[in-house]
Amino acid sequence: MKHLLAALLLALSGSAFAQASPVGLWKTIDDETQKEKSYVRITEMGGVLSGKIEKLLDPAKQESKCDKCTDARKDQPVLGMVIVRNVKAAADDKALWEGGDILDPNNGKVYSVRIKPIDGGAKLEVRGFIGFALLGRTQTWIRVE
Repeated sequence: MKHLLAALLLALSGSAFAQASPVGLWKTIDDETQKEKSYVRITEMGGVLSGKIEKLLDPAKQESKCDKCTDARKDQPVLGMVIVRNVKAAADDKALWEGGDILDPNNGKVYSVRIKPIDGGAKLEVRGFIGFALLGRTQTWIRVE
Protein backbone atom coordinates (compact mmCIF):
# COMPACT_ATOMS: atom_id res chain seq x y z
CA MET A 1 0.00 0.00 0.00
CA LYS A 2 2.86 2.41 0.82
CA HIS A 3 4.43 1.79 -2.57
CA LEU A 4 1.15 2.44 -4.36
CA LEU A 5 0.66 5.70 -2.47
CA ALA A 6 4.25 6.78 -3.16
CA ALA A 7 3.85 6.00 -6.87
CA LEU A 8 0.60 7.95 -7.00
CA LEU A 9 2.16 10.99 -5.29
CA LEU A 10 5.15 10.85 -7.63
CA ALA A 11 2.89 10.71 -10.69
CA LEU A 12 0.80 13.64 -9.47
CA SER A 13 3.84 15.78 -8.69
CA GLY A 14 5.31 15.00 -12.11
CA SER A 15 2.12 16.05 -13.87
CA ALA A 16 1.93 19.27 -11.82
CA PHE A 17 5.53 20.05 -12.75
CA ALA A 18 4.83 19.41 -16.44
CA GLN A 19 1.90 21.83 -16.34
CA ALA A 20 4.19 24.57 -14.96
CA SER A 21 6.25 24.28 -18.14
CA PRO A 22 5.64 26.59 -21.10
CA VAL A 23 5.55 23.53 -23.37
CA GLY A 24 2.06 22.98 -24.76
CA LEU A 25 -0.68 24.56 -26.86
CA TRP A 26 -1.64 28.16 -26.00
CA LYS A 27 -4.50 30.43 -27.05
CA THR A 28 -3.36 33.98 -27.80
CA ILE A 29 -5.57 37.02 -27.25
CA ASP A 30 -5.49 40.11 -29.50
CA ASP A 31 -4.25 43.16 -27.53
CA GLU A 32 -6.63 45.60 -29.20
CA THR A 33 -9.86 43.61 -29.64
CA GLN A 34 -9.39 41.20 -26.69
CA LYS A 35 -10.65 38.43 -29.00
CA GLU A 36 -9.07 35.01 -29.28
CA LYS A 37 -6.53 35.20 -32.09
CA SER A 38 -4.56 31.99 -32.58
CA TYR A 39 -3.18 28.79 -31.10
CA VAL A 40 0.58 28.64 -30.65
CA ARG A 41 2.31 25.33 -29.91
CA ILE A 42 5.44 25.72 -27.79
CA THR A 43 7.90 22.85 -27.96
CA GLU A 44 11.25 22.22 -26.30
CA MET A 45 14.26 20.60 -27.91
CA GLY A 46 17.60 20.44 -26.09
CA GLY A 47 16.49 22.98 -23.49
CA VAL A 48 15.44 25.52 -26.14
CA LEU A 49 11.83 26.60 -26.67
CA SER A 50 10.22 27.49 -29.97
CA GLY A 51 6.62 28.36 -30.78
CA LYS A 52 4.69 27.85 -34.00
CA ILE A 53 1.27 29.18 -34.99
CA GLU A 54 -0.84 26.04 -35.24
CA LYS A 55 -4.26 27.59 -35.84
CA LEU A 56 -5.64 31.01 -36.78
CA LEU A 57 -9.07 31.59 -35.23
CA ASP A 58 -10.25 34.31 -37.65
CA PRO A 59 -11.54 32.56 -40.80
CA ALA A 60 -10.64 35.65 -42.87
CA LYS A 61 -6.94 35.36 -41.86
CA GLN A 62 -6.34 31.73 -42.94
CA GLU A 63 -4.36 32.70 -46.04
CA SER A 64 -2.52 35.67 -44.49
CA LYS A 65 1.19 36.12 -45.12
CA CYS A 66 3.82 38.03 -43.16
CA ASP A 67 4.26 40.79 -45.74
CA LYS A 68 5.84 43.15 -43.19
CA CYS A 69 8.48 40.65 -42.03
CA THR A 70 12.05 41.57 -42.91
CA ASP A 71 13.78 38.21 -42.35
CA ALA A 72 13.38 34.78 -44.00
CA ARG A 73 9.71 34.77 -42.94
CA LYS A 74 8.85 37.62 -45.34
CA ASP A 75 5.81 36.78 -47.46
CA GLN A 76 5.52 33.35 -45.79
CA PRO A 77 2.15 32.03 -44.53
CA VAL A 78 1.43 33.06 -40.94
CA LEU A 79 -0.26 29.70 -40.33
CA GLY A 80 2.56 27.30 -39.46
CA MET A 81 5.07 30.11 -38.89
CA VAL A 82 7.60 29.88 -36.04
CA ILE A 83 7.13 33.09 -34.05
CA VAL A 84 9.01 32.19 -30.82
CA ARG A 85 12.67 31.18 -31.17
CA ASN A 86 15.74 30.35 -29.08
CA VAL A 87 14.18 30.81 -25.62
CA LYS A 88 16.06 29.15 -22.72
CA ALA A 89 15.48 28.72 -19.00
CA ALA A 90 16.89 31.60 -16.96
CA ALA A 91 19.91 30.63 -14.88
CA ASP A 92 18.63 32.32 -11.71
CA ASP A 93 14.87 31.58 -12.03
CA LYS A 94 13.80 28.18 -13.37
CA ALA A 95 10.21 29.42 -13.83
CA LEU A 96 11.40 32.11 -16.26
CA TRP A 97 12.41 31.53 -19.89
CA GLU A 98 14.30 34.22 -21.80
CA GLY A 99 17.03 35.08 -24.29
CA GLY A 100 15.12 34.42 -27.47
CA ASP A 101 12.77 36.42 -29.64
CA ILE A 102 9.15 36.67 -30.67
CA LEU A 103 7.71 37.90 -33.97
CA ASP A 104 4.54 39.93 -34.27
CA PRO A 105 3.31 38.84 -37.72
CA ASN A 106 0.93 41.84 -37.86
CA ASN A 107 3.75 44.38 -38.02
CA GLY A 108 6.76 42.17 -38.88
CA LYS A 109 8.69 43.33 -35.80
CA VAL A 110 10.89 40.97 -33.79
CA TYR A 111 11.16 41.55 -30.06
CA SER A 112 13.22 40.04 -27.25
CA VAL A 113 10.99 37.79 -25.16
CA ARG A 114 10.54 36.57 -21.60
CA ILE A 115 8.07 33.75 -20.89
CA LYS A 116 6.77 32.69 -17.50
CA PRO A 117 4.04 30.15 -16.66
CA ILE A 118 1.59 31.51 -14.07
CA ASP A 119 -1.48 30.21 -12.24
CA GLY A 120 0.09 26.74 -11.91
CA GLY A 121 0.79 26.62 -15.64
CA ALA A 122 -2.78 27.46 -16.73
CA LYS A 123 -1.59 30.76 -18.20
CA LEU A 124 1.58 32.05 -19.77
CA GLU A 125 2.95 35.57 -19.39
CA VAL A 126 4.65 36.50 -22.65
CA ARG A 127 6.58 39.77 -22.54
CA GLY A 128 7.96 41.21 -25.77
CA PHE A 129 10.39 44.10 -25.51
CA ILE A 130 13.17 46.04 -27.20
CA GLY A 131 16.27 46.62 -25.08
CA PHE A 132 15.04 46.42 -21.49
CA ALA A 133 12.21 44.17 -20.27
CA LEU A 134 10.66 47.24 -18.61
CA LEU A 135 10.08 48.74 -22.06
CA GLY A 136 7.61 46.39 -23.67
CA ARG A 137 4.21 44.79 -23.41
CA THR A 138 2.92 41.63 -21.80
CA GLN A 139 0.28 39.29 -23.15
CA THR A 140 -1.34 36.50 -21.17
CA TRP A 141 -1.84 33.32 -23.16
CA ILE A 142 -4.24 30.61 -21.99
CA ARG A 143 -3.32 26.92 -21.97
CA VAL A 144 -5.39 24.79 -24.34
CA GLU A 145 -3.48 21.54 -23.69
